[in-house]
Amino acid sequence: MKNRHWLFSSAKFKYALYLSLVILCSVSSYAQEKEKNWEELKQGYEFPAWYTEARFGIWLHWGGQSQADNGGGWYARHMYMQDVGGQTFGKDAYANQLKQYGHPSKFGYKEVLQSWKAEKLDPNALMKYFKEMGAKYFMVLAVHHDHFDDFNSTYQKWNSVNVGPKRDIVGDFRQAARKYKMPFAVSSHDDRYLSWWLPAFGSDISGPLKGVPYDGNLTKEDGKGLWWEGLDPADLYGLPPAKRTPEWIAEMKKTWVLRHKELVTKYDVDMIWYDGYGFPYGAPGKEVSRTLFENSLKKNGKIMAVVAGKIADDDAIVKDIECGTSNDINPKPWQGIITTSSGWLYKKDREMVHNARTIIEMMADVNSKNGNLLLNVELLPNGSLSTDEKAILDEVGAWVNKNSAAIYASKPWKVYGDNLNSILKRASNIANADLEALKKQNESEQFNQRTVKSPLYGNDEVRFTTKGNILYVFVLNPTEGEISLPTLGLKSNQSPNKIRSIKMMDGKKVAFKQTDEKLTFKVPANRPSKYAAVFEVKGIL
Repeated sequence: MKNRHWLFSSAKFKYALYLSLVILCSVSSYAQEKEKNWEELKQGYEFPAWYTEARFGIWLHWGGQSQADNGGGWYARHMYMQDVGGQTFGKDAYANQLKQYGHPSKFGYKEVLQSWKAEKLDPNALMKYFKEMGAKYFMVLAVHHDHFDDFNSTYQKWNSVNVGPKRDIVGDFRQAARKYKMPFAVSSHDDRYLSWWLPAFGSDISGPLKGVPYDGNLTKEDGKGLWWEGLDPADLYGLPPAKRTPEWIAEMKKTWVLRHKELVTKYDVDMIWYDGYGFPYGAPGKEVSRTLFENSLKKNGKIMAVVAGKIADDDAIVKDIECGTSNDINPKPWQGIITTSSGWLYKKDREMVHNARTIIEMMADVNSKNGNLLLNVELLPNGSLSTDEKAILDEVGAWVNKNSAAIYASKPWKVYGDNLNSILKRASNIANADLEALKKQNESEQFNQRTVKSPLYGNDEVRFTTKGNILYVFVLNPTEGEISLPTLGLKSNQSPNKIRSIKMMDGKKVAFKQTDEKLTFKVPANRPSKYAAVFEVKGIL
C-alpha cells in the first residue's frame, strides 16, 4: 500500500515537474519570439503622426560645459589644450580654465562639473513656455561628448544626481513634458569617448607647469579625503591610453549600452537622437535603438518611437541635417537642426547667428520639403533663459501661433517653392558677394543654413505647404507690392486648378489674377507679422 502511494505520489510529482518545464519552455520560447532584432522591428515601421505632424520642436543643449564662462560643447576637451589647432572655436577654453578655476593638473573638468548647480532651473516653467510658443515636441541633452550623464544613471556614477546639480535633469524634464503633454526626446553625443578625452591625459607643452600631468591621470585612490572621494576619474575620462586593452574597450561599450538602454526605458522616451555619423559604435547603437522600438511596441501595441541621426540607408531613421536644409522635397520624414548662436551650448562671448527672421525662414523652407525644424535653445548655466535668446523665441512663437494652420500636419506640394535661387539672381546687386561660395552653399545640405549674415531672399521667393484642399504660400521676404508666381499659372508644368480665393492668415482677402502664365497678387503693407507672410490659397488643389 505504501509502495503504491509512493508510486502514485511520485508519478504526480513527475507529471507536475514535466508540466512546469513545458510551461517554462513555452514562456521562454514566447519571450524569445517576441524579442525581435532591429531588422525585424523596422519591417513595416511607419513614422508616428505625433512626429510627422509636429513640424516644430525645441531642443535644450545644456549641461556641465555650459558652466564655464567661455564654455561651449567642446570645453571639456579644449580646456586641456594650450593649442587647439584648427578647432579655433575652442581657443579660449584653456585660458578660461586658468582664470575661472585653476590649472587643469589640479582643477580639471570634474571641478567644472562640481561647480554647476543649476540653481534657477524650472523645467515646468520652461516646458509651459515652449508649448505656448508652438513647439510640438521637446528634446533634452542626456549625455554629451563629456561622458557625463545628466540623469540618475545606474551605470555611470559621474552623473547629475551625484555631482553638480544633485538632481535628475532628464527625469525632471520628462515629468514636465508629460505634464504638458509634449512628446519627450533625449539626445546622446557620447559616441567619441575613446578619442575625445585624450588631451586630459597630457600636460602643458610650454610655460612654468610644462610636463605636469593633467587630472585625467588621477586614480580613484587620489580622491581620498577630497570632494570626489569614491568616484573614479577613469569612469569619466577613461583609462590612460597606454592602459586601454581590447577587453577594457569591449567592457566600455557594454556599459555604454546599459547606460543608454536604461535611459530610453526608465524615462520612457519617445525619441532618441544620435550625434556623429551612423549608429554609435555600430552594433551598440543599433541595440539601444532596438530596445527603444521594442519598449514602444510592448507599451503601445505598435511602434510609436523615433530614432534620428545622420544614419544613411536605414528607412526607419529620421534623417538629420545639421545647421542646414534639404535640397528638395524628401518623401521620408527628416529634420533640420539649428541653434541660435555659433555654438550649441551657452558661451558668454557667443555670436548670435540666427534671429527670429532667419529661424522663421528656415522653418518655412524645411516644412515645405517635408521636414521638421528642431530649434536648439542654449540655457544659461543656472538653468534659465538668457534675455537675448528669449526675445528671439518670443517673436518666433508669435509667428508660429499666427500661422499654425500652415505649419502643423502640413504636407509638401508638388514643388517646394517658386522664384527659387533669388539670392543667386540678386548676387550681382549685393556688395562683395562671393557667387561661387553662394552656389556651393546652395548645393550642399549639412551646414548649408542661411544666417543673419546671408544675403536676403528676393521679395518674390516663396515656399509651399498644403493641408487638405488648401495651398499655403509663404513669401519669405515680403514687401508691399505685386509678385508673380509662374508655378501657379494655369498652364504651368504643375497643372494647378483655377484659384477661387486668396486670403492672408488673419482672414483678409487678397486680390489676384491667374493667367495661363502666372499667378499675380499684391502683398499688402499691413500684414499679421513683419516676417514671412503666409497666404491661404483655395481652389488650386
